[in-house]
Amino acid sequence: MEENLLNRITLNVDVCSGRPTIRNMRFTVAQLLELLASGMTDREILEDYPYLEAEDIQACLLYAAKIANAKSVTPLAAA
Repeated sequence: MEENLLNRITLNVDVCSGRPTIRNMRFTVAQLLELLASGMTDREILEDYPYLEAEDIQACLLYAAKIANAKSVTPLAAA
């Protein structure tokens, strides 16, 4: 099941400069996570973005969890 969900997250240099997107659409994982972080519910997101599916939201959360659980973290330099 996890693999099926993660297959929804695509990396394509021709779409959104290679940032992780949902099903190769011009809708990034970060955009969806920001909507959730702002307090939108799954239902509200799906109503506002009818081309998204509930599994897309689950896939983004799973992808974020996998990234957050990385074995090593490289600190980013301040700009």
